Amino acid sequence: MSAMKAIMKTLVNRLYADYLMPSRLPRYDALLAQARDQGYRQTSVRGWLHALRSAPATGGAGHRAPSPPVLVHRHDIDTDLATARRMFEIEQRHGVRASYYFRLSTLDFGLMRAIEDYGSEASYHYEELATYAKRAHLKRPGEVCARLDQIRAEFEANFRRIEATLGRKLHTVASHGDFANRRLGITNCAVLDDGDLRARCGIAAECYDSELLSSFDLYISDKPAPRYFHPVAPQAALGKHRHICLLTHPSQWHAGWAANSHKNLVRALDAVRW
Repeated sequence: MSAMKAIMKTLVNRLYADYLMPSRLPRYDALLAQARDQGYRQTSVRGWLHALRSAPATGGAGHRAPSPPVLVHRHDIDTDLATARRMFEIEQRHGVRASYYFRLSTLDFGLMRAIEDYGSEASYHYEELATYAKRAHLKRPGEVCARLDQIRAEFEANFRRIEATLGRKLHTVASHGDFANRRLGITNCAVLDDGDLRARCGIAAECYDSELLSSFDLYISDKPAPRYFHPVAPQAALGKHRHICLLTHPSQWHAGWAANSHKNLVRALDAVRW
């Protein structure tokens, strides 16, 4: 009975998050204002990486001069381009810069160019490892690792095509997390565990590189309702932590019926085909 209750609770929470949840975008607007009022510089992953690498060392090798409080905004555009546009509009009103990472299925070059022209970052949310595994029906980690050369070739082709179409250099990229990655026990980050590939593509950093992760006092990710954030809400973290990264997904700030229905259908079909 307890297992059935847990399943029902999960289904109810999913229904609420995907279709019934009131828009949380006013809360996002208020969060940006709160961070501004508390003296945080709000910037993109690319902007923060540049600040890290250009900061003068002090107090001996490896020590950096103290920097002002910063809130780094990272948006993973898994679905729901309409809400991504609305988040971008809110940021423009506040003068905030952010990073937007687009999957192949969510590429919108018009929006990406507008983001770049404004001074924020638009780049690639890659998932070639999971995509290849599902397409080739690979179910074991060893089978996937044996195909990494082909997978990396697909990544490089997609990366260069996006750069060419966008007409901008992509400096940072972010791995997407797919259900196939969880089943395999391998993240898409394995694709970029290759220095030559990074050098050829001119990739300055991957969002899960230790250089970036270790630079934050706190890394917050949004979560589906009713949890909303992990490990804490950013509103509560401001003023307590100086260097914060906030990872958000548009679909977790606004219940877009069409986008969420499409997401759920694609997820179900992928599972069946794999």
